Amino acid sequence: MSEGSSQSSLSGLTESEAQEFHGVFVTSFSIFTAIAVVAHILVWFWRPWL
Repeated sequence: MSEGSSQSSLSGLTESEAQEFHGVFVTSFSIFTAIAVVAHILVWFWRPWL
């Protein structure tokens, strides 16, 4: 990337790279959250804590 470009960001990513990263991040976070919720439900059935 040229130093004089007007389209620079703090991360150094282009707009399309940032959108691609965001999509991967959101997908990964959603999968992680779903796994965590299922794990909490299974533990709740095993030993309720409330």
